Amino acid sequence: MARHLITSALPYINGIKHLGNMVGSMLPADVYSRYLRQRGHDVLYICATDEHGTPAELAAKEQGIPVAEFCAQAHDAQKAVYDGFALAFDYFGRSSSPQNHEITQHFARRLNENGFIEERAIRQVYSPADGRFLPDRYVEGTCPHCGYDKARGDQCENCTRVLDPTDLINPRSAISGSTDLEVRETKHLFLLQSKLQHEVEEWVSRHEGDWPQLASSIARKWLTEGLHDRAITRDLDWGVPVPADTWPELAAEGKVFYVWFDAPIEYIGATKEWSDLDPENRDWKSWWYQADDTVRYTEFMAKDNVPFHTVMFPATELGVREPWKKVDYVKAFNWLTYYGGKFSTSQKRGVFTDQALDILPADYWRYFLIANAPESDDSSFTWEHFTATVNKDLADTLGNFVNRVLSFSKKRFGEEVPAGSAPGEAETRLGEQIAELLAEYETQLEALQFRKAAAALRALWSAGNSYLEEKAPWLEIKTDQEGAALTLRTAMNLIHLYAVVSEPFIPTTAKTMREAFTLTDDTATWVTPDEARALTAVPAGTPFTVPPVLFAKLTDDDLAAYKERFGGEPAA
Repeated sequence: MARHLITSALPYINGIKHLGNMVGSMLPADVYSRYLRQRGHDVLYICATDEHGTPAELAAKEQGIPVAEFCAQAHDAQKAVYDGFALAFDYFGRSSSPQNHEITQHFARRLNENGFIEERAIRQVYSPADGRFLPDRYVEGTCPHCGYDKARGDQCENCTRVLDPTDLINPRSAISGSTDLEVRETKHLFLLQSKLQHEVEEWVSRHEGDWPQLASSIARKWLTEGLHDRAITRDLDWGVPVPADTWPELAAEGKVFYVWFDAPIEYIGATKEWSDLDPENRDWKSWWYQADDTVRYTEFMAKDNVPFHTVMFPATELGVREPWKKVDYVKAFNWLTYYGGKFSTSQKRGVFTDQALDILPADYWRYFLIANAPESDDSSFTWEHFTATVNKDLADTLGNFVNRVLSFSKKRFGEEVPAGSAPGEAETRLGEQIAELLAEYETQLEALQFRKAAAALRALWSAGNSYLEEKAPWLEIKTDQEGAALTLRTAMNLIHLYAVVSEPFIPTTAKTMREAFTLTDDTATWVTPDEARALTAVPAGTPFTVPPVLFAKLTDDDLAAYKERFGGEPAA
């Protein structure tokens, strides 16, 4: 079996993420990781909070607490939400960890030794009132293009134009609000990506044929436009310090590495964090350094993160001139919008992950988001679509099937799985259909086609309903008790099969379904084709219980309440 290294885009520390962040990286990575583990593969799923950069410092300042304390609290708050979504990370680390500091500084030294880092003097905004140079985001003002008066020095949030701090009209410090700003000369480190352009092109060319079109096209666009040398240091109080043994002057000035440089390295850093917790049993380098051919590295991210992971971080890894593992497959996603517009905390538009869990259990969200993942294009969340999907797929097709079968069998045959007659033609046809649908489900998960995998899972659930309608045990029992018992035993075996194979999508509900049966030797991690055809995992005489309603139907009142609370009008 292959060893699968899996990472998802690092969620930024500043604030709880919305549903688009969840479906664009962490959730599909979790579904894939769970599936691979069930199939017997060795899986390491690594993620972390991305904690450095200007927004973290500004958010801490707003709350009046040290930035380290802010990040620690925010990390715990985010981790609690991800636990609530049942994301089964092997480790969820922090980019501010000592391990990431160590490895980031090592990368910088090696890049410098190999001639890929250069110290350059640049002109930058300085605030005498704050006594410091201001990074781009620390400068605010009026956008010269659209007149938005809260534009940042790197980009206008309103019109999305890329800016330089000197472009802003009436610029001011985001720290103190002072308009007494100067432009002074200062020194920073630049990564000479232009010298690595050819190597990155060759590396991308070897992989882009296997990547999804979205990832390939973004990587190729950046390469066609040409890689530019980029500053990798900033004047901030919070970050990975420039090492004094290599750049003593810059270290003395308090320079830190820019977040885009250290954040991707945190995948390695977090793996070392994981290993350091139990060093006797875990070798982090076997996953990242001189990893053998059995390690397959898959990354999950939304399209705005693709350039960093298909071009910029590979350039860093290539320039280090050491055998660090590079990504094999980039699963890129488009954006999930909210009624066609952006999720917005300030405008109270859209559902954020902590709010989602306050409303409904995680499995409602997990299934809906994956079944509507923005793979081929942007997709739009609407409460109408969410309600319809929950009611049809989860409540009716799966939940109602489980409840009907177990409740009716308990009422007519007691609290053990009935025996009934031998399987007949209908059961043979059902077994073949289930085996075929299961193979389709596996094929789509292997290909990381999540919407198609959800459709295949839904078809598996629907097959059980069709069988039940065909056999109609509530009528059958009037003339053929043994036949009705066979129908119910077969349906109960379908419930167990659904519990096993639905686990990547709806793990909590799958566990509830599985625990409905008292099977002492129930160690199955997946279902083979022969097992799917036979449907005998739950033998006659097995005690069972009827679980509570698995998925409650959402009402018109629920729909109205959700729209009122979160906004439900199309974006202007």
